[in-house]
Amino acid sequence: MSSIIEDPVLERTFKGHKDAVTSVDFNGNMKQLASSSMDSTLLIFSFKPHVRAYRLSGHKDAVTSVVFSPSGHLIASSSRDKTVRLWVPSVKGESTVFKAHTSTVRSVDFSKDGQSMVTASDDKTVKLWTVHRQRFLFSLTGHMNWVRCARFSPDGRLIVSAGDDKTIKLWDRSSKQCSHTFYEYGGIVNHVEFHPSGTCIAAGGADNAVKVWDIRMNKLLQHYQVHGGPVNSLSFHPSGNYLVSGSADSTLKILDLMEGRLFYTLHGHQGAVNSVKFSKNGELFASGGVDEQILVWRTNFDSIDYVDVLQAHRQNSKSSHCHAPDHPPPINHHPPPKEVKEPNGRDYSHLIVGDDRNSPELFPDGRSSTTSLERRDIPPQLSETLEHIVAQLDVITQTVSILEQRLTMCENKLRECLNNQQKIISSNKT
Repeated sequence: MSSIIEDPVLERTFKGHKDAVTSVDFNGNMKQLASSSMDSTLLIFSFKPHVRAYRLSGHKDAVTSVVFSPSGHLIASSSRDKTVRLWVPSVKGESTVFKAHTSTVRSVDFSKDGQSMVTASDDKTVKLWTVHRQRFLFSLTGHMNWVRCARFSPDGRLIVSAGDDKTIKLWDRSSKQCSHTFYEYGGIVNHVEFHPSGTCIAAGGADNAVKVWDIRMNKLLQHYQVHGGPVNSLSFHPSGNYLVSGSADSTLKILDLMEGRLFYTLHGHQGAVNSVKFSKNGELFASGGVDEQILVWRTNFDSIDYVDVLQAHRQNSKSSHCHAPDHPPPINHHPPPKEVKEPNGRDYSHLIVGDDRNSPELFPDGRSSTTSLERRDIPPQLSETLEHIVAQLDVITQTVSILEQRLTMCENKLRECLNNQQKIISSNKT
């Protein structure tokens, strides 16, 4: 099996915010990057050279979260002004307002089909919304304190939420009930994410740790005590093999989930890292922090021929039976890693842990890594066709939404005309 593995490289720096960056997200078409900030605005950066970023203004207070819809035709943002806004990512900066909660909205997320949104708030609730009709559906109540993050599972059937009551809750979307609660005794939970397979969740918070649970067995699988400050954000690589975390200790950590160890430590931000995000294709990841900067990194370490990996793991799985572990894996302790200085003198460095990066391993839940790779067997033509259909559906949804708004405006105008006519008739009679 041939593979090329290199260190992550800082590829680009975006600037433009006037206060701390709170969230970053890639457009699925890899042409844009969105960011939100404490300065109450969003910025949309283009990856094309010499194209200026444009600013989206509308929120009345700090913007806490930003996310592209799966098709990339819409952007959702949440804010301390208690609202969520849906934007069309264009220079015009048009948006629709959802009066979402009675307190700060901490996060917003789209379902994979782009038809629903989930929001988390300081009012202790998680709320579900329809995107095309822009209507509230229902609330999930059970948290005893601020809810800082809520996410859909890849199949959209589950929702995970976490917050200041030191718990992580799994919700069944159809029954609207909490199916399980993970108790995080270490402190408040800042961020929680689903593994691409939908079988695991990862969370980070005030206890400086990153933890991974299997949601089928409801057991802790991995515990990484690698940061020197609270963990603010997490993102899984699309392959499911890696996890990047951002912390108040100003570093990014890349964790190798197959081997259960710290892979890289990246320096670049001057102060806390508030947000990290892998691109949809896994080739890039971005980070935003209190230094008002967005750093875009090229992954490199995952430049592997996945077909070769898949075949190798299939051969490996034939000779061994994979079972889920009976006990959570122990915390991995490593000798102090060697710091590698960049030859070009950039203001960051890499800490590389471990040497044997290519050994076939099991995922933390005991499955062969073929499970998350088999999805790559979809023919490219079919994948492109499906993506095109989803994009067209999102455009239709957006068009229907605009038509509904115009119809409502016409109805209101007609009602106003009828009322005026009635007043005129009444005055003539008198």
